[in-house]
Amino acid sequence: MVTSLFKEKTYKKGDYFLTEGQICKQVGFISKGLMRYYINHEGEEKTYAFSQENDFVCNYESFLPQRPSSKIIQALEDCDVLVISHADLQIFYANVREGERFGRIAIESVFLQLLKDINSFYTETPELRYIRFLKNHADLQQRISQYHIASFVGVKPQSLSRIRKRISTQF
Repeated sequence: MVTSLFKEKTYKKGDYFLTEGQICKQVGFISKGLMRYYINHEGEEKTYAFSQENDFVCNYESFLPQRPSSKIIQALEDCDVLVISHADLQIFYANVREGERFGRIAIESVFLQLLKDINSFYTETPELRYIRFLKNHADLQQRISQYHIASFVGVKPQSLSRIRKRISTQF
């Protein structure tokens, strides 16, 4: 029964898991690939997170209350994702022993990462955020364009180049 609640979906590079204004109707578990989360602020894309293999992908801010999203989730690579709809997740919670516990643990990990990311954006310099990105996502450095990394760090690509040059001379 549980396996029938999850559906396998493929997203090609550039496909959207969620667009702005759309209600997030599913949670996904990425078995292969990489996605980015961003907002479109006055015509500028601002990346705030990435999800890769063995991560959940969802905009819980839209998913939980079933309200339109202000966030966008896009595949940066071809992705294979196991998805479960909002309605099927409620069935999972009700009928699977420890189902609600599983959901709570998943959302807690997402929440903690979000708090860390928000805190760093307000308390760290772009250089420190880039160093933290390298430390926490060393495996992603070759998979994400410099444009998206710069957006995540909160700088223009030219500034990221200067930061990278400074860091390389220090080590």
